Amino acid sequence: MTQTALVTGCNRGIGLELCRQLTAKGMHVIATCRKASSELNALNVEIIEDVEVSDPKSLAKLSESLGDRKIDWLINNAGIAGGIGLGQIDDDAIDDFVRMYRVNSLGPLLTTQALLKHMGQGSKVGIITSRMGSIEDNDSGGSYAYRMSKSAVNAAGKSLSIDLKPKGIAVAILHPGWVRTDMTGHGGLIDTDESAAGLIQRMEELTLDTTGTFWHTNGEKLPW
Repeated sequence: MTQTALVTGCNRGIGLELCRQLTAKGMHVIATCRKASSELNALNVEIIEDVEVSDPKSLAKLSESLGDRKIDWLINNAGIAGGIGLGQIDDDAIDDFVRMYRVNSLGPLLTTQALLKHMGQGSKVGIITSRMGSIEDNDSGGSYAYRMSKSAVNAAGKSLSIDLKPKGIAVAILHPGWVRTDMTGHGGLIDTDESAAGLIQRMEELTLDTTGTFWHTNGEKLPW
């Protein structure tokens, strides 16, 4: 039976490549985004637009559109980036902090909560975070809003792994690597195809015994 993967934030970058590779593996992919790109439209996937992961009403509409369909994999990929260093935190920056927290931290939690009725025994949840959310690994400082938002979603992912384990649902907390995308200004160490392949492998290997683990896309376990 064909498995179904729902991926958020699919119009470009890692989300787009995840859709491409998951489709190639034979999964039915539901790609959600605010507005589809031409690259996404060119893939053989089901696209649902106007999905805002920080808006519970938007997510309720998404759930309703799915009817009684089951989701085998939910990959919470949607996110935003931003620096904001010490000395830059003013009223405008605080608004950016809140926006980043709503999308990066609350987004995956709200999405998982809204779609939980579509998941069951054997389903898997992936949260695309960043090693910049690691407190122990921080050796460069700065990027306050981004780091704080990713630390918060790491905490959410760990709690989800505990709450969902009795339902037979496993959760992976995943760092995609430093990837060459629009979000990183095409700086980075790896391309989206390598990142996505590793993320998919981590999801394939995920079990209830390893739920709640914080992994690099290459399989390395990362410190909190």
